[in-house]
Amino acid sequence: MNRRIDSEPAFLIATTPWRESSSRIEVFTKNHGRQALLARSARKRQSDLRGVLVPFVPISVSWYGQNELRTLHRASWIGGWAQPTGNNLMGAMYINELVLKLTAYEDSHEEIYHAMYQAMSSLATATHIQGILRIFEWKLLTACGIAPDTQYDIDGREIACDTCYIIQPESLATVADEFTNITNNNNYVLIHGSTLQALKNSKFDSDESLVEALQLNRMLLSFRIPQICSRNVLQQLQTIKKSRLTKITER
Repeated sequence: MNRRIDSEPAFLIATTPWRESSSRIEVFTKNHGRQALLARSARKRQSDLRGVLVPFVPISVSWYGQNELRTLHRASWIGGWAQPTGNNLMGAMYINELVLKLTAYEDSHEEIYHAMYQAMSSLATATHIQGILRIFEWKLLTACGIAPDTQYDIDGREIACDTCYIIQPESLATVADEFTNITNNNNYVLIHGSTLQALKNSKFDSDESLVEALQLNRMLLSFRIPQICSRNVLQQLQTIKKSRLTKITER
């Protein structure tokens, strides 16, 4: 049956050339999850789609078809905010890569769309992006069923803010023995209950919680996605920037 969807809110998360003048695009939609669409003639100079099919801002898309690759019928710009720049741009690219690699086709997750909307709008003007990225990561991990429970530990006890826990991928939190010598690695992290609550409430009150959230989310993501290209590029850019600042101060 030839299915047709009209005026669906979406974010463009990836695009690749298709034959001479068309594009194959990946969008994450509000009500229909991730979709692969063929945008015919989108790369022609006179195409109306050239100024519409841009990432990091909400758009409206309509499509039809019965195969995995459907045909884009119409696209329009919903409006919202300016494109991010600098580190914020890399952060937005990182978000798109996570969504592309963690979600399945047509797996509807309206909460992921809303998380993208909030994150992308914040990245357009934010001066500090770490909290934005950690909150989005957690919402994505939660929607995909990867994040650990923030209410109860492995023994069924409520998570306490002043207690330290060991967390492993695909496992509930375990209370850490204060005499245990633990070093964070790719298999487990040591984290305070207050950080789990901060992630759950999307609000960080300390730099310590931000650092712990980074370690936790990175472990959980690495377990599912061994290679995250945009994060590697951002780390390389930050290393180059620090190196240049060091050279300037040494002169």
